[in-house]
Amino acid sequence: MIVIGFIGALVLLFVVLPVVVALLRGVLLAARSIPATVDAIAGVATDASRDLDAVQLLYTTSAGVQAIIGVVANLGGSLDVIMEDV
Repeated sequence: MIVIGFIGALVLLFVVLPVVVALLRGVLLAARSIPATVDAIAGVATDASRDLDAVQLLYTTSAGVQAIIGVVANLGGSLDVIMEDV
């Protein structure tokens, strides 16, 4: 009975323990890579939010563009009258 316990302890020491250590090492490496990935995502998100700052400017210029289009459209009829004289 003692021999079987001794063999079981050796199997545990030389087979199971290295497998557990290898698996834990893989988990540790994956966990250490997370902060680098999060930092990279944060950098891209910061750059993307800077790109969106110009969107508000588009809203303010949209009314101006619409006014200019209206003025140019009104000039279209006047241009026909002016061009007839030439």
